[in-house]
Amino acid sequence: MDKVVLVDTEDNSLGTMEKMEAHEKGLLHRAFSVFVFNDAGELLLQRRALSKYHSGGLWTNTCCSHPRIDETPIIAGKRRLIEEMGFTAELEDTFCFIYEAKLDNDLTEHELDHVLIGHYNDAPVPNKLEVDSWRYSPMSEIELDMEKHPENYTIWFKIIFEQVKNYKKS
Repeated sequence: MDKVVLVDTEDNSLGTMEKMEAHEKGLLHRAFSVFVFNDAGELLLQRRALSKYHSGGLWTNTCCSHPRIDETPIIAGKRRLIEEMGFTAELEDTFCFIYEAKLDNDLTEHELDHVLIGHYNDAPVPNKLEVDSWRYSPMSEIELDMEKHPENYTIWFKIIFEQVKNYKKS
């Protein structure tokens, strides 16, 4: 049974809870979102597998998940990159933020999300149970597509996109 780390607004651990229960109750928990860029500055996006328990078939950042109780966000990010996208990369824990959003199946994401940025140039070898499709895209093209078709992107990606774009400029 997957568990998440419940946290306060300062990212202090308050214990663990089964992942689905935390999402059903909308409790604040630790998460991470990985953004991997290539040399051309393009972001590696994935389209979540249709079988995912929420947000299936939507485009999002390179990968994301929840650290285990004994993992730092960076170690967890590297683990999930391998599990979802079939590669690993050095990651930098750049900033974090808190968001709360209703999902498509009566679940609530309420996360203190660590944003991890990495670099990779090759084609991933995605796990088809996790990832339906992938592409490298310039941030400007992603931004335009999100304006035209916001329904094609995950809620957290739409929330975090502007922050990552501004971080990359600095």
